[in-house]
Amino acid sequence: MLDNASISKAKIISKEILESKKTTVLTGAGISTESGIPDFRSPGSGIWSRFSMDIMSSDTLYGNPAEFYKQGLKMLKFLFSIKKAKPNKAHKILAQLEKEGLISTVITQNIDGLHIKAGSKRVYEVHGNLREAYCLSCGENFSFGILIKKVMRMQIPPKCDSCGGIIRPNVVLFGDELPSCFTDAIREVEKSSLLLIIGSSLEVSPVNTLPYKCRKFIIINKKRTYFDPMAYQVWHESATVALDLIYKEIKNF
Repeated sequence: MLDNASISKAKIISKEILESKKTTVLTGAGISTESGIPDFRSPGSGIWSRFSMDIMSSDTLYGNPAEFYKQGLKMLKFLFSIKKAKPNKAHKILAQLEKEGLISTVITQNIDGLHIKAGSKRVYEVHGNLREAYCLSCGENFSFGILIKKVMRMQIPPKCDSCGGIIRPNVVLFGDELPSCFTDAIREVEKSSLLLIIGSSLEVSPVNTLPYKCRKFIIINKKRTYFDPMAYQVWHESATVALDLIYKEIKNF
């Protein structure tokens, strides 16, 4: 049974999307939890409750690559298992909204690739992805699966077949700079009249600077964020429930 407050939120947000000249979406881990992927910070169930944050750092990778892969093996195997996850209703609705011209771009902090699997075309994966790896010496590209196979065969650290350089995953580690697509993401937000933030705690820098770049932003997230008081609208709800109601309201206009 839907409460009046939820219906009211859905109506307001759907109206904002329909009236916006350009809407960009920013997503975080909260949109993928209903695809079976844990978020990072939930006590007891979050990724950082299971693995040490210190392992996944560029300092460790560049300073002691053998230790990075030795200590990070379980984490890498876990990340590889995420590739089996499937898009949920929230991912699919965003892809449909893009198809209908109601959103222009999805900027995601997630490395799971589920927006692309759901059919979204304009996706900026600002924290990297689990499809690719590359050689630090010659830049040759590899699949993430090849990296995992090399590590599982105890090639630690994994080496490039061409030059013998060290292969690293194409994910943003602690201490890394963000990829060039983050600059494109900033431009997209600056040109937007609405930024729709879904499933992000907005605790990770520099992505959490994006709300400052847009004249109006709306937050859909289960938990409160530091940015709630500054948002045009805030809805503490799951991504799938909220987007399902919003899409139904859009169809009713």
